[in-house]
This record gives sequence, C-alpha cells and structure tokens, in this order.
Amino acid sequence: MKLALVGATGLVGQEMIEVLQEQKILFDTFIPVASARSVGKQVTVNDKNYPVVSMDDAIAMKPDYALFSAGGATSLEHAPRFREVGTTVIDNSSAWRMDPDVKLVVPEVNGHLLSSEDKIIANPNCSTIQLVVALNPIHQNYGIKRLVISTYQSYTGTGANAVRQYDSERNGDVQSKEEMAYAHPIFENCIPHCDIFLENDYTKEEMKLVHETRKIMEAPDVKITATAVRVPVHGGHSESVNIELDKAFDINDVKTLLSESNGITVQDNPKENEYPMPKYARKKDGVFVGRIRRDESLDNGLNIWVVADNLRKGAATNAVQILQHLTR
Repeated sequence: MKLALVGATGLVGQEMIEVLQEQKILFDTFIPVASARSVGKQVTVNDKNYPVVSMDDAIAMKPDYALFSAGGATSLEHAPRFREVGTTVIDNSSAWRMDPDVKLVVPEVNGHLLSSEDKIIANPNCSTIQLVVALNPIHQNYGIKRLVISTYQSYTGTGANAVRQYDSERNGDVQSKEEMAYAHPIFENCIPHCDIFLENDYTKEEMKLVHETRKIMEAPDVKITATAVRVPVHGGHSESVNIELDKAFDINDVKTLLSESNGITVQDNPKENEYPMPKYARKKDGVFVGRIRRDESLDNGLNIWVVADNLRKGAATNAVQILQHLTR
C-alpha cells in the first residue's frame, strides 16, 4: 500500500503519524506531503525517515490512500487531482463535508456506508465527531427531538498559531495583533467565538455542529442550537449536551446503553468525583461520557457531558479509523 499524508508537518499531521504507528498500520510506501518550504525535510515514521515531497510529486506516485490535513483551499484544489489518479482521499478539512455527493463519516456511527467507490471521504469537525459518537446510540433507541449544545474547546483546535499565542501569553511575552490567532487573550480567558461569525450571529463552528450532526446521523429534522467557546485547555474538547427525546427513558438504561456502545467510555460516578475531563482524555482515542442525568425541567429531557481529545478522535484517530475500515 502507498499511503500519502498531506499536511504531514502540521499539528494534526503529526498526530496522524502517532496514530498510524500506534495502530500498526501497514504500508509499503509512505509519502509525506507539505508546503514548498517544507519539501526536503525529513518525517520519521516507525523509526524510518521519509523526505517531504511536493503535491505534484505525490500525485505522480499515485498513492492508494491520502490522508489530508492541510486546510479547505488545499483540499478543494488537490483532492480531485488525487482522485483522478485513483487515490482515495480522507479529508480532514471542512471543504467536502456538506457536499451531498461526499460521505461524512464517523465509523462508529455510519461506517457501514463506506465502499470502494468512495474516492473523497470527509472527516467531520472535531466537536461534531465526539458529539455524534455519544448521541447516536441514544438517538437509535429513543429518538432525539432537540439538542442544546455548549462546547468548551481547546485552543489547540485553532492550530499552531493559537498554541504560540497561548504560550506567549503564559510566558508574559508581548505579541502584536498580527501574531495573535484570536482577537482577545486566550490565557486565563474564555472566548465565546470559534471560527467566523455568520449572518445569523452564530459562528461557523456552531453551525457545523448543526449541519454535520444531522447529516451523519441521517436526522434532518432534529432541532439543534449550539454555543461554541474557546477555552485555555491544552488538548481536549468538552461538551455539555441537553437532549429532548421522543420516548420516555429509564436513566439506568441510558447509562447501560452508553457503556455498551462502541467507542464510548462512561465515567459517571459523581459520589467519587468521577466524570470526564480533558486533562485525562489527552492522547486517548475514545469518547468519554459522564454527568448522565435526567433534565427535571423537561419531559423526556436528558443531560450528558462529552469529552474527547480533539486532535485524536476529533481529527487524526477518526481519519485513521476510516482508513482501517476501507482497507478491511
């Protein structure tokens, strides 16, 4: 197998390499791809060094699969070029997610839809991935009528510039406005602003939660509202999710259902202060669910708290799981 990784030197690209090694993904040829300024640099996988190549050179090598983590514009331009030479692209950007002809996949939820005919496959937004892993078993058993989502998202989800901003602020270094990833300080602060604001005064990140959740769970009629907040946490997104269900439920049945669902670890023992936290989800590939309780203000109301490493299950791990699904 020839495997290309576009964006191999970025945050998510490096995380993908870690996951590929941990999951012992077998390949005959590894092709790291990055911007022109990185061509010729070395990338190490399984103790072997591989030179970074240009996009054109990677396409000429006709890889079987290409993991993309290089931004929407790059994906829109180059994913079809890989497709033309027979490569299957698994794309981590937002470029293809809402394309009606492209599958938006979280293997635990809708991996069964994948086929060898799919040449561009979209990896969902990080906050959406962990959300639908937790919600899908609930939806399949009780039906979801409405969701109210509040996210607490790590600054690492914004990329290397945000990491530099946080580190600079923590160290007391002065940054110019041009160097900052955010309009405000992120160190010791919470910013209710993820991505750009849209005409409806929601952010793009908030609307991704709405549209992607409906598409992945094939639930176009579920009512969803979201508030996305950037927090000074190094790795790991958390979500408070309020759910209105179609059917009555027993809370213990819900806990059992979630604990038996693929990809979920239930951490729900408040008497012992046991609940998911991003600090302990770091470098883990699963989705952690806790604070599972009835919403006593609402008929058939349920509250859950969902945590995952945004660079792992929220990006790299999910993409590699799609690759594993395809190669199986």
